[in-house]
Amino acid sequence: MSLRTATAAFAFVFTSSSAWAEDCPVDVTSIGDLENPAIAALYDCIKDKMAAGYAKAGDEIGTDYRSWTVTSTQPAVAGPHGTRALQTFANDIAAPQYLKFAEEGVVMPVGSILAKESFSVHKKKKIGRVGPLFIMTKVEAGSVPDTDDWVYAGLQPNGKPMKFKQAFCHDCHVSWEDQDNLAYPLEEVRLGN
Repeated sequence: MSLRTATAAFAFVFTSSSAWAEDCPVDVTSIGDLENPAIAALYDCIKDKMAAGYAKAGDEIGTDYRSWTVTSTQPAVAGPHGTRALQTFANDIAAPQYLKFAEEGVVMPVGSILAKESFSVHKKKKIGRVGPLFIMTKVEAGSVPDTDDWVYAGLQPNGKPMKFKQAFCHDCHVSWEDQDNLAYPLEEVRLGN
């Protein structure tokens, strides 16, 4: 599956799980048309609604991820997650290795968890839209060889678990094989830059 095909499929599958943020208007029809300060402003408007929604069903990660290490100075639009801005959080096990943003020889420790908030802009209504919370968990070596020992999950904006095949995520993440299947925030917003 090509990256372009996967991106289109990803956008289609997860569009129906969106929640609206009626009180977060923007003056564009696509989040990709926003400059970094405007993305940060939209995030400031929408972030509390996102966190409350992800925690709503009581999922442990959806409830706790905001206490983890944030990996960038602000959300940014990057990678195959469709037309969404992402803000990634790393748990205490993942943070030391992830924050190196290494491009080769990366081996994340077992128990590493990354949670990516996502949001976009509704094209017609020009308002912020909460997207899924995407979750990656590193498990024991050999536990899930088909996905290089990563388990992919997601929470809908209402906190309910998403259902999808592991290959759906892994087929894109394998593009970063030398980075232990990790994509990083854009360089200009990475923590420490």
